[in-house]
Amino acid sequence: MTTGVADSRSAPLVADLVAIARPEQWSKHIFIAPGLLVGLALTGNAFSLPVVAAGLVSACLLASANYVLNEWLDASFDSHHPLKGARPAAMGRLTPRVVYAEYAVLALAGLALAAALSSAFFATAVLFIVGAVVYNVRPLRAKERVHLDIIVEAANNPLRLLFGWFMAAPAALPPLSLLIMYWCSGAFLMATKRLAEYRYLVEWSGPELAARYRRSFHGYDQTSLILTCFLYAILASFSLAIFLIKYRAELVLAVPLFAWIFIHYLRVAMQERTLAESPEKFYRQRGLLPLLLILVAALTVLSMVDIPWVRDLAQKRFTAIELR
Repeated sequence: MTTGVADSRSAPLVADLVAIARPEQWSKHIFIAPGLLVGLALTGNAFSLPVVAAGLVSACLLASANYVLNEWLDASFDSHHPLKGARPAAMGRLTPRVVYAEYAVLALAGLALAAALSSAFFATAVLFIVGAVVYNVRPLRAKERVHLDIIVEAANNPLRLLFGWFMAAPAALPPLSLLIMYWCSGAFLMATKRLAEYRYLVEWSGPELAARYRRSFHGYDQTSLILTCFLYAILASFSLAIFLIKYRAELVLAVPLFAWIFIHYLRVAMQERTLAESPEKFYRQRGLLPLLLILVAALTVLSMVDIPWVRDLAQKRFTAIELR
């Protein structure tokens, strides 16, 4: 297992240990909420505050464990980044013993909580931990492989959906179309993040140094990353439409709003690299919050109002015409 750069002369500060756990990125677990809400809506199960609270704590602990592993194993690469070079691991302020102890404590605590909830939630938690190992640890280290880096990192999105779903319905699986939509949406977000990183690093230091920071950049360029963004946006929209038509046809009318959000986020990646590099700061993006509020309002209304002609469009039949 590759290790980061450690300076044994300086003991890590508590602030450093908190920093590498990245609690500010727990906001990404907002993607758990739709899984919970859809699970409650489709199964009719009751909401349980203790289960949800325990599930969120477990997910946050597991995420922090993954971030600790990520930062430690990325230390030598982060030193080539103008901003991430100031992270504790890249600065040599951490030691292997302390880092792996923190990782073990966070991972085991998160898994223990997950096991207490349900076998389905625990299985998802194990996949969440294993995914980080596949992504970060050699010889696999998927983050260094073109396209595989996006696909593997994006898998965290459907896993978050499963966390939420199994809080509501531990004895059932969510619709496959919803899982695919979540995965493709996550891949779109990761592709825009890569695009933002690539544009910034190439502008800052050129493509060769950019590839020293992220080896997968050897196989990317700006055009291929933009096309990748469009690919995943199309796949996400298609699978979303399948899910909506199957479970609530009226919600299809909200698809243009989803498309608008995808386009808005891509524009951000092309213009404001710091925001696309840090998806957890989505709430700071100009214009995005109003779009999300409009989307939530539209979904709420469409969930309660029946529109017969929309359901008619989903039926397999032809409309007869009279020829003269």
